[in-house]
Amino acid sequence: MAEATDVRGPDLAEGVPAAELELNGTLVGHFMGEEVLLVRQEDGVHAVGARCSHYGAPLDQGLLVDGQIRCPWHHAGFCLRSGRAERAPGLTDLASYDVEETKGRVRVVRRRPVPSFPTGKTALRIVIVGGGAAGSSAAETLRRQGHSGPITMVDADPELPVDRPNLSKDYLAGAAPEDWLYIRDHAYYQRWAVRRVHGEATELRTSERVLVVSGEELSYDALLLAPGAAARQLQLLGMERSHVHTLRSVSDCKRVIATATGAKHAVVIGAGFLGLEVAGALRARGLEVTVVAPEHTPFVAQLGAEIGQAVMRAHQADGVSFLLGRTVVAIHQDVVEVSDGRRLPAQLVVVAVGAVPRTTLARQAKLDVAAGILVDASLATSAPGVWAAGDAASWWSPRFQTHLRSEHWVTAQRMGQCAAANMLGANEPFDAVPFFWTVHGALTIQWVGYPVGFDDYEIDGSIRDADCAVTYRSKGQVLAVATIGRDIESLRAEVEFERSPQKG
Repeated sequence: MAEATDVRGPDLAEGVPAAELELNGTLVGHFMGEEVLLVRQEDGVHAVGARCSHYGAPLDQGLLVDGQIRCPWHHAGFCLRSGRAERAPGLTDLASYDVEETKGRVRVVRRRPVPSFPTGKTALRIVIVGGGAAGSSAAETLRRQGHSGPITMVDADPELPVDRPNLSKDYLAGAAPEDWLYIRDHAYYQRWAVRRVHGEATELRTSERVLVVSGEELSYDALLLAPGAAARQLQLLGMERSHVHTLRSVSDCKRVIATATGAKHAVVIGAGFLGLEVAGALRARGLEVTVVAPEHTPFVAQLGAEIGQAVMRAHQADGVSFLLGRTVVAIHQDVVEVSDGRRLPAQLVVVAVGAVPRTTLARQAKLDVAAGILVDASLATSAPGVWAAGDAASWWSPRFQTHLRSEHWVTAQRMGQCAAANMLGANEPFDAVPFFWTVHGALTIQWVGYPVGFDDYEIDGSIRDADCAVTYRSKGQVLAVATIGRDIESLRAEVEFERSPQKG
């Protein structure tokens, strides 16, 4: 999804003085019209593409970590020696180049051919339930790690896997084309021999290793459950009306856009991350938008009152209205009735009040399920040969001493990658630090960690000036760090979590 940009810096075919590139230093230049990042490490100088393959972030503004360059925007990681994508959300490898250092100059001499992936590692029959972040990244990881057996991806959504965070951001706002949403195209799945089955998985017989999809029985050697979550519904009069929508899929988003096209007023029910992103996107389309929610300040439980107030101010500056401390009691044709007696005009209503993990299939198969599908350190469920990942999975985190169920895109992708490796026998523990970003007007908020249940927080810098880091603690232990305008600090906080001892 990276976009083309004008190249920066010197012509690296002619070279640069070696003295300009210090140990762990970076330099951006260009070679044959391609932007290239030079990095000096202990073992020499490496050259890779200078833009993240996810959204095109400038990697020279990122962080060097153990032979990787990490993206400042969304924390993807790439191997400096090979350009290989090693951390989601970066899935496509960077270009890599041969470098020579002679006579006091560093030169790029050629672009390396695209390396082929290994094959023949296993011939297992692998079935994946779900085509979202976890399922799609698992399928890709299986092929990248050499699995040559059949892969079947079962998805109730007929659309190709998409970069779902954009459904409530640029695409909904009308600032991005539809083809920008899709992680891969049809040709990609055909090339990598991933069979996509559109249908509902209705029965799982773990003792026989059989999954039933719309009447068809699929036998498997290894199964990944990555069904995701469904939008939470409200028990309200009028929820069934055609102008009332939730937002989880491309189809949902298209319905919202179609309704918005003929609407003047919109009501968004819910002041969480999704609800306020939707409000901002609809306002960008020119609608009059009112947000109704029971809390008095957005994000208080997640990020504290100060950030919540800053986000609300940013949306108000763009013309969004707020009715907080209230609830919707009924939805009528063109009118929303609020608990304080007001009747708001609304030709479009979007309900954004959270999500519910899809655990019906797991419960039917008698897997261990609590707040989500329970998995062990390797993401294996209570049934042999069955793993789970993504929004529906709940894993024990020694770092935070609790079961986590994260509904965040990057975490789901990383879970899919880990589960895929373990289906091939890697036996790797899943220990990724949760990462999340959200955009509200001029405010882009990143957080790393798990800020649930904090009892104290410390603000460094100015939230109002969009230049701050907020550290959240419980009984003195750091739970999370949120940043605005401090990308490198967010990356450093993530590394601190990764390197902190886990409690076992």
